[in-house]
Amino acid sequence: MEQIVPDTQHRGLVERLPANLRGLAQLARFDRPIGWWLLFWPGVWGVLLAGGGDRWSLIAWLLLGAIAMRGAGCVYNDIVDRDLDRKVARTAARPVASGAVSLRAAWAWLFVLCLVGLIVLLQLRPAAQIVALASLAPVAAYPFMKRITWWPQAWLGIVFSWAALVGWVEVSAENLTVLAALYAGSIAWVIGYDTIYALQDREDDALIGVRSSALRLGRHVRGGVALFYGAALALWALAFWDLRGDPLALLALLPIAAQFGWQVATLKPGDGGDALAKFRSNRTAGLLLAAACFVVGNA
Repeated sequence: MEQIVPDTQHRGLVERLPANLRGLAQLARFDRPIGWWLLFWPGVWGVLLAGGGDRWSLIAWLLLGAIAMRGAGCVYNDIVDRDLDRKVARTAARPVASGAVSLRAAWAWLFVLCLVGLIVLLQLRPAAQIVALASLAPVAAYPFMKRITWWPQAWLGIVFSWAALVGWVEVSAENLTVLAALYAGSIAWVIGYDTIYALQDREDDALIGVRSSALRLGRHVRGGVALFYGAALALWALAFWDLRGDPLALLALLPIAAQFGWQVATLKPGDGGDALAKFRSNRTAGLLLAAACFVVGNA
């Protein structure tokens, strides 16, 4: 079925949807849940490290918000990038680029997803609401970054890590230096995993003039990813130390450090399938850091 993009998941479920609903589901990337997992985990880290280990209802709201707003971001991105997407083999089948979903329907779907996000926003206290709303400007700017900088992954890091700020502020107004280190570490993590993701498109991106960290790093991409993952671990260690001042707290980072090491050691930069698998493995990395934040933040 031509309308199913190459990296879709849950193919059977997507195929059973009526054609119009299938296009909307794909437009919001509901068939590729890795995106909302990666948006969701930083929010969980913020909640847990701030001491909100019992705030399961808040975490559930953040999950719904991640699904809705990741979907909204993808819809907006595909509206903006529809002409570029038609020129890239991996993205040419996206619903707006292929014509499966009209531009008017895409804007309407974006509005619906934003309404769900608004419902989630109203569950937060005012300070967290303000922080969440402040994300709208960098989110709106993101699709244009690949046209003006070699490091659109850094901008994605700012956007995809924002939930850490929201989760923390919802739970606590203290220890903002810990939050700063957690957030900066998340940005480094996003740059690392999205550089891996961008390996799939290096040839097409080079042909059409789209910029990415994967192209910028060239044959040094494995070393670059290792550097960003190392920076993430160092910043998270700083956050844990600033919060607890206990060397034992740093041991909580060993599982995710091992997971990062496996990604870098086994990465095959020329294999798009391997790059996609390594990128998706960051769902596990997010879970490992969530466990570490729970242990350190609620000890």
